[in-house]
Amino acid sequence: MSSSSPSPATSQKSVSVSRTIAASSSVIFDLLADPSRHSEIDGSGTVRASSDSSPKRLTLGSKFGMKMKLGVPYDIRNTVVEFEEGALLAWAHFGGHRWRYELAPEGNSTVVTETFDWSTSRLPIFIELMSYPKRNLAAMHKTLERLDEVVTG
Repeated sequence: MSSSSPSPATSQKSVSVSRTIAASSSVIFDLLADPSRHSEIDGSGTVRASSDSSPKRLTLGSKFGMKMKLGVPYDIRNTVVEFEEGALLAWAHFGGHRWRYELAPEGNSTVVTETFDWSTSRLPIFIELMSYPKRNLAAMHKTLERLDEVVTG
């Protein structure tokens, strides 16, 4: 059985959502480390597909492209900036803000925490003025719900 945290964790420059998923951390991490599968779990509705040049599996320093759509189609290039096999994966693009997934085994399940961290952003005021933290919270809840469905469904 899965569950979402009742209230998201927030800090001055990051927002996080956690969900307990009835799957092993290795199964979940394998999906997260495969950029070709990100569109399956994206709760924002903006991720369309990985670019042809993306690696099949992400590691520290990997560069990967995503085909996106937010009103109009565009491509974005990301770099993996944090990595610990089976436990931690984070990437950033030219804007500097990070998307982070932390996995913590809990019995036969895994607590997955997704964080939008703009403490490293080049334009944090823009992030805040555009209400990205609030909008991303809703999308992160949906992403973790979709991740749960994909790995347990």
